[in-house]
Amino acid sequence: MRVNASGEVAAQALYRGQAFFAKSDKVKKHLLKAGDEEHQHLVWCSKRLDELGGKNQPFDPFYLCGSFALGSIAGLISDKASLGFIEETEKQVVEHLQGHLDEMSVNDKESRKILQKMIDEEEAHGQEAKDFGSEELPEAIKVLMKVTAKSMTTLSRYL
Repeated sequence: MRVNASGEVAAQALYRGQAFFAKSDKVKKHLLKAGDEEHQHLVWCSKRLDELGGKNQPFDPFYLCGSFALGSIAGLISDKASLGFIEETEKQVVEHLQGHLDEMSVNDKESRKILQKMIDEEEAHGQEAKDFGSEELPEAIKVLMKVTAKSMTTLSRYL
């Protein structure tokens, strides 16, 4: 759950950075709404982490700042690029969450319920980005995103 909480720290900052530089009000509203939902995911994960006796990840402040910066860069490029970044991010997040769900004990019903709700909302964020006219990212950017996410999740899991 700590890995997922750290991911939500990054996700909300990413959306807020993009919203800060969104060109259209429609895209800005979408990004702020999605950012609010990511914050709610963080609340759920943090609460569950506390219930399980876990602790937050020490790198969360860096994830927050770095993700806000990345979101800002994407937002500065264009709304379509920003939406493409969201679409790909959410695709990768859903894969990650599904992997956690697959590994998780069937007896941990509360954590499973949280992850499933997050998966549903992340899929919706990706679809909404596509519906808003996202621009597909170059393959090199997708690979870089995957490598970056893997290093973040590895740090969060083991430190």
